[in-house]
Amino acid sequence: MSLTNPHILWQQCTDLLRPNMSAIAFNTWFAPLEVIDYTDDVLVLRVKSQFVVEYIEENYIDILSRAIRRVFGEKTRLEYRVLIDSTSGAGVTYPSTTRPQSPVATMGQPMETQWDSQLNRQYTLDSFIAGESNRLARTAAIAIAKDPGRTAFNPFFIYGGSGVGKTHLANAIGNEILALNPTSRVLYVSANTFKLQYQQAAIQKNIPDFLLFYQSVDVLIMDDIQFFSGLKGTQDTFFHIFEYLIQSHKQLILTSDRTPLQIHDVQERLLTRFKWGLPAEIKRPDYELRRDILRYKMHCNGIQLSDDIVDYIAQNACQNVRDIEGVLASLVAHATLLNVEIDKQLVQQVLNQIVEVETKQIRMADIIGTVCEHSDVTEKAVLGQSRQKEVVRARQLIIHLAKRLTDQSLTEIGKSVKRSHATVLHALNTMSSQMEYDTVLRHDAELLENTLRK
Repeated sequence: MSLTNPHILWQQCTDLLRPNMSAIAFNTWFAPLEVIDYTDDVLVLRVKSQFVVEYIEENYIDILSRAIRRVFGEKTRLEYRVLIDSTSGAGVTYPSTTRPQSPVATMGQPMETQWDSQLNRQYTLDSFIAGESNRLARTAAIAIAKDPGRTAFNPFFIYGGSGVGKTHLANAIGNEILALNPTSRVLYVSANTFKLQYQQAAIQKNIPDFLLFYQSVDVLIMDDIQFFSGLKGTQDTFFHIFEYLIQSHKQLILTSDRTPLQIHDVQERLLTRFKWGLPAEIKRPDYELRRDILRYKMHCNGIQLSDDIVDYIAQNACQNVRDIEGVLASLVAHATLLNVEIDKQLVQQVLNQIVEVETKQIRMADIIGTVCEHSDVTEKAVLGQSRQKEVVRARQLIIHLAKRLTDQSLTEIGKSVKRSHATVLHALNTMSSQMEYDTVLRHDAELLENTLRK
């Protein structure tokens, strides 16, 4: 490989090409090309679209190959890079049909595409720890990965608050699909990136190629779909892509921080389609899941913490998974840089920097009194044998909140409400099931939990 500046060498190539075609042809197909890399005898040219690649390969590959080999050397291989996001540099690479020591390529030979999925390979289904807050979403994800586009979960609409694992699960599905079928064209893209790509394509009058690219995928993962709000042109274009992929039995996976009904300024036809498959919520992780996640990440990072420290972190880093990750990373940094042991004092110091530490001790009496007042039922009725609907609901709310806000075992919770261990377990399962679809119940539970935490 020559040490000469590749941009200068490419200029010499274009000087050879120019006299062999019309000025219009040269200005249309070759003048816009740019060198973006030349390493290990591989010359990478930036092109505007896949259509340009195909046209050059079909009509000019012979003369282009001769010019490249004459200037860059006989062993040089050519690749094209079609950018799909000028901000991040994300794109698709197309190797040329030309090969080393073969100056004339076969006309019409199909190109092999090196597909860039844009997935985060660290996000896997194995590292997505299951719990009550995400069980439905994770179960559906496993089914989709095994048979994308062919289950009833299409589109798969994952929603929940920030940091609960939506992006992790969406990427994990894509990675599992590729593990099972490496030739699948899986693409992860954020809604904001899609918007920027669309705007650039509109400016360049290149919408057909933009549509063609997205219609060529097998699995499209669109993150933070709520950012389409108010973007009519982007919504129109995505609607056509959505329709094409669904009709072609391709898989769509969408994430949002809210339900389809709560997304404003998005066309009704899109919102309706978002609900076609399975909307699945990932809720804030409960205490058991936070503890399981913490232990998994400790194992992955070779970290050992005492059980009381693990419990303390799980009790206080309670908003989302990112809090847990942040606390653990900070603890490791402090211990490594300061050469100190991770003890309760260090944990408290780190927690105070990252999360709002829960200092209030919540008692069963507080929970029972707060729920009874909110539900307008008496404590006597809740602790008695009444089977009235509002009393049963209040009793189940008390058990649910006690499980989330106290360290009591199920047996201890049962004693507090004068119920057996089996009854407490049944109440927890009932609450978990009902909160999947009963938004009023879910709102009441969250309101009461926030009230008790203050």
